[in-house]
Amino acid sequence: MTTPRRRLVIVVRADPVICGHSGEARNLAEVALTRGFADVRLLTWPISTLQAAGLPLKPLDRLLPYSPGITVERPEAVGDYRVPDGRHQAGLTGRLVELLAEPVPTTCLSMYLMPHAAVVMDAVTSARAAGFAPNVHTIVKAVGSDVTNVIRSCLRDGRFGAATVLFTTFLANDEVVAVSEYTREEIVASAEQVDARCGTTFAEQCRRRVTVSYPPIDSAAFLDLDPAHVDAALAKRGLERDGYILFLSRVTPAKGIYDLLTAFGRMRCRSRVKLVVAGTGPSLEQVQALANQDDRVVVLTDVDDHEKPLLMRGCAAYALPTKPEPDFVETFGIALAEKMLAGGGPIITTTTGGTLEAVGDTAIIVEPGNIGELAATVDRVILDMSAAERQELELRARTRAMAFDRTAVFDDLFPQEALAAGVR
Repeated sequence: MTTPRRRLVIVVRADPVICGHSGEARNLAEVALTRGFADVRLLTWPISTLQAAGLPLKPLDRLLPYSPGITVERPEAVGDYRVPDGRHQAGLTGRLVELLAEPVPTTCLSMYLMPHAAVVMDAVTSARAAGFAPNVHTIVKAVGSDVTNVIRSCLRDGRFGAATVLFTTFLANDEVVAVSEYTREEIVASAEQVDARCGTTFAEQCRRRVTVSYPPIDSAAFLDLDPAHVDAALAKRGLERDGYILFLSRVTPAKGIYDLLTAFGRMRCRSRVKLVVAGTGPSLEQVQALANQDDRVVVLTDVDDHEKPLLMRGCAAYALPTKPEPDFVETFGIALAEKMLAGGGPIITTTTGGTLEAVGDTAIIVEPGNIGELAATVDRVILDMSAAERQELELRARTRAMAFDRTAVFDDLFPQEALAAGVR
């Protein structure tokens, strides 16, 4: 049996979860095939487990296929009902030990600290203790909810033991990465709080070691869209080009969906354009109930990865009025960068978290939670902005977003692999 020369394993919440970081894993995996990795694995959760968790999921019958050489593994739970917690995590960890036991140089990337970083470090520790001597290099990437949900909840509830476990697991990796500079700063600030309480030295280590790697995007999926395909996709939904404001994201308060619905009720432009809400999430039922009271609001829950750029390209404006909430703060805004590549109407967003790292000066900014300003700004974009100004914003946005192309991001995150492939 021939073993692959090099292997990349990404432990992640992969498709069909509607999550920007499942897209990150896909994009890194695809580029890895061009950088000398003969075997790429996405180690993730059984679909039934994802469904039971209530996560927003893409339509299962329309998932984009992966290229040959990429294997998605969904290990089943270990044990029976008498082991109610950790069974699925044990399945992931056990499968990774089996991979590390093979004589293959392996890079392991974990995305989301809890529990994926624990899966990787537990597997590496077990493989070494068993005498397998794995040739492995570990990278951990902290994303938005790692800080805004896990770390902050630990600090808010005074659970410094859990925060200590999280930081020790994070820093045990060979490389530690944050999804944005905002996330990096939040990690350091949280570490300082843990240090003050426990006498640890996490903050100094984080300041010294944590680097930034922005989300990788498949720019080819958003560029040079066929106008006929755009018009056909819109016609299928009963829409017209420049005839709607688009909100395409998770349907949750932190994305500003309630503010946008309220603001739309006050907009003068509502007689000219509809509001299209595309996505699913914890607030979907409430949003659908509100939309039933307004025939100018359209809710789409089955938009797939093929249709997404077409809807973005055809909109009169894209609004993501995200704002900080206790359970989530926008730490980059992958959908913003995707919209910048697709073109179409201007982006209207806020300065929450790391959104400016995505949009720079190419979007129109409103104050988070200011419904009156949001309504007035969208009216100005739809009713008063000139075609020349709209085009200028579109071109600058696309140029900026090319920095997040998946190949460039991969080569920055894995520089040794890029050099091995002859890329400078």
